[in-house]
Amino acid sequence: MGVTPLIWIITIAVTIAFFVFEFFAHVRKAHEPSIGESARWSAFYIGLALLFGVGIGVVSGWTYGGEYFAGYLTEKALSIDNLFVFLIIMTGFAVPKKYQQKVLMIGIVIALIMRGAFIAIGAALIENFSWIFYIFGALLLFLAYRQAFAHGESDPANGKFMRFVRRVLPVTEEYHEDKLTVNRDGKRFVTPMLLVIIAIGFIDLVFAVDSIPAIYGLTNEAYIVFTANAFALMGLRQLYFLIGGLLERLVYLSQGLAVILAFIGVKLVFHALHVNELPFINGGEPLLWVPEIPIWFSLLFIAATVAVATVASLAKTRKDAEKKRRDEFEGRKVIHAPED
Repeated sequence: MGVTPLIWIITIAVTIAFFVFEFFAHVRKAHEPSIGESARWSAFYIGLALLFGVGIGVVSGWTYGGEYFAGYLTEKALSIDNLFVFLIIMTGFAVPKKYQQKVLMIGIVIALIMRGAFIAIGAALIENFSWIFYIFGALLLFLAYRQAFAHGESDPANGKFMRFVRRVLPVTEEYHEDKLTVNRDGKRFVTPMLLVIIAIGFIDLVFAVDSIPAIYGLTNEAYIVFTANAFALMGLRQLYFLIGGLLERLVYLSQGLAVILAFIGVKLVFHALHVNELPFINGGEPLLWVPEIPIWFSLLFIAATVAVATVASLAKTRKDAEKKRRDEFEGRKVIHAPED
């Protein structure tokens, strides 16, 4: 793709500038964003991401453009799942609404830093060890299984990791505005706000393990991996407040993501076989008859899976709501029925 160090520096600088602007323009003063504010900024960041993808397609070719869009769509879907866990954490810690912006902002920045580190490691591994595609493929297939059958079984706010943190750190029972620590009688205590940020940082580490192998299954270009992740995370704070109620209605999101991760896992294994160098597989020779899944098919498959999962989720929640109303109505009829 021919990305120069100067382009990398400019891209990282602009990304940092966006998050600094976000903090000073929206997060520094504690408040709960309105629907209008959230909608405008969500549309701005999504539009910016799409425009950037078009720019990649025009400048570097639509093969890379397609890889970017497939990666962005995958990372955006995984980020929405990330939001769902953030919602569980903030509910578990009872974070006041007006302070949730700060928690989200810090969580998103931690996520970008975590993913940046994983991107660098992944790029180095791919550059030097082609067999890493087997590892990434197997990891994604395992994560797909976990996503489909083990999602939502634990409470991150009360898990083993957070219980350990509570034993180590002296914690106040109540929030002190958005402060992370507070001084009481000459002794320094941490507030629940710091625990929330620690929990989100830990979850970000787990999600980085999901997201980076997934996007490396769609492109080998570290620049596309980074920019797709950065744009997927930009505007995530506003999206949280915009679709907060909708998150709980996306009941099939985990299954949809499981299908996407499994698909990319299979794609990675196919690619690993196609460029095989392991001596105990086909004598160390590539298996050229193994098909390489084209990026246009990956993009269509991912988009279709996200669409089906969303539509099926909304249909199920609407059906469940109607059934609940009917049951309540029938229950009231029985209660008020005249006695013989």
